[in-house]
Amino acid sequence: MFRLRLVEFPMPTGSTNPDVLLAWLLDSMGLVRRKSEGGGIEEGQGALHRIMTEAFLKEPLGGWDAKSLCEVTGLSQTGIHHQLVKLRECGLISSNTDGGWHIHVLRGGSISSAVELVTNEARAVLKLRMKELSGSISQSDERMAVNAPDEVLPFRIMISEPGPISEDDGHLESLARDLGLSGERARIGDSLASKILIELCTSSDPRTILALSDKMGETRSRVGRSVDKMRGAGLVQRVPMMNRIAQDIFVGVMRQFHARGEEWLMTRGGLGRIDDDASKKLISGAKSESLSIEKVEEILSDIELDSQKILLNTLGGRMPYGFRISGEDGDVVTENVMRSTDRTLRRLKTVSQRLEDAISG
Repeated sequence: MFRLRLVEFPMPTGSTNPDVLLAWLLDSMGLVRRKSEGGGIEEGQGALHRIMTEAFLKEPLGGWDAKSLCEVTGLSQTGIHHQLVKLRECGLISSNTDGGWHIHVLRGGSISSAVELVTNEARAVLKLRMKELSGSISQSDERMAVNAPDEVLPFRIMISEPGPISEDDGHLESLARDLGLSGERARIGDSLASKILIELCTSSDPRTILALSDKMGETRSRVGRSVDKMRGAGLVQRVPMMNRIAQDIFVGVMRQFHARGEEWLMTRGGLGRIDDDASKKLISGAKSESLSIEKVEEILSDIELDSQKILLNTLGGRMPYGFRISGEDGDVVTENVMRSTDRTLRRLKTVSQRLEDAISG
């Protein structure tokens, strides 16, 4: 069954070193687990790297079985089997049986052809899975009313064919796990990722980690990890919660007025940086105890958003952020995910061709 984990890494620009190019390919296809993010090429040249270098890149159609792979790599049969399973799942190699032995070849007869086949299959499978998810995303123009800040997150997604659905799993739970949203060691019946996903898919307003945590009955750290995986896959965006700014500024003004007074508010508190009329109204309201969230919202209505953010920060608060699904409907979300996927797949094809040229040259 096809299974590919796409992980976006910076391209090895300008490198013609086959080891560097191969290591990048294996990393980007999620085939190598590094103990540290800063692991170098030497550290990453493990069993899979040796199998590819000593066997499949040298003789792509050599017809490799476990015994011959053990001989050229010095690895145990158990280790060989573990790596071959990963290579078959992601579609780089194909196998047939000959006299009781499984014979393996690099698909297409070259690394560039194999990657070409993998990318075509990955795109088709992901498009199918996103079509499944699209049906759960409610259409909402209000959802995208606030622009998301420009954030560059490494793209990361699992692409898996539909498999058997257990009695403990529903369809959406299985889909969330197949997209890698439930983590690498997801337990059968663990529905946290699917619950968060359906909550965001059906909501028009952003949801905070705290709100999701309370609703799901889970810790904020666990909810946060699930949301981060969805952001990495391009399914979810982080956005400022505009309806919370006035509330947080109101709380900040009242707290700091009682604790530090008017002079502090006008200087270090940041009120002196905004419109003079607005700052006077805020101070006056704080003095008379007549200030309210609604009045703060009215007073700040003509103040630029960036200035409101700075004011909130100087008052000791932080810009409140929530999370939303990344489009007004399923088609837009699918387009966003496929765009990131296509970018990563194009890089795979480019580097695989460079690797082939480096080997043949």
